Amino acid sequence: MSIESPAHSNHCHVALRAGLASSGRPVFETLPARAVGPDTYELMGSPGMVEGCAAGDLLKIDADGLFQVERRGPNLCIHAFGEPPFAAESLESLISAFTPLAGLVEAPADRRFIVVTVPAAAGFPAVEAAMETWAAGVAVLLEWGFSNVFGPDGEPLNWWHESEA
Repeated sequence: MSIESPAHSNHCHVALRAGLASSGRPVFETLPARAVGPDTYELMGSPGMVEGCAAGDLLKIDADGLFQVERRGPNLCIHAFGEPPFAAESLESLISAFTPLAGLVEAPADRRFIVVTVPAAAGFPAVEAAMETWAAGVAVLLEWGFSNVFGPDGEPLNWWHESEA
C-alpha cells in the first residue's frame, strides 16, 4: 500500500484493494484520507470501486491494501454504473436530487460510474426514492446499489442503527 502524505499534515492518500485483475494482480483505489494512528485512517472521500466503506469511516489498513472498518462514519455510499456512460445531464439531475439530502454526487470525467455519499440520517426511504426517480429518467442500462450497507452474506450490517441511539 502506498501512502502519500504532505509534510506537516495528517492528510494523505490511502490505497485500498478493490479486487484482482484478470492477471491475478491486485487492483487498488486511491482515496483521500486523514491519518489518525498507526495504519489507521479516516476516509475523506467515498470509493467508487471498493465495497464496504464510505467517507467518514475509520479504517485499519494493512500493507496489502486490505482494510477493516474500526468505526463507521455517518454516511451511506451508493455506486451507480451505466452502459453506455452517463450523460452530463443525468449527472446534473442526480446532483439536484441529492442536494436536499445533503448528499455529494461525484463521477470521473468519463462518467462511467457515479458515487453518492449521503448521510444515513437522510433515511433509506428518501435515498431510495431519489435514486429510483433518477433511474427512471436515465436513458442507459443502469445498475445501482449501496456499497456499505450489506455484508458479504447479503445481510444488512445495521451500523446506522448505532448512530441513531
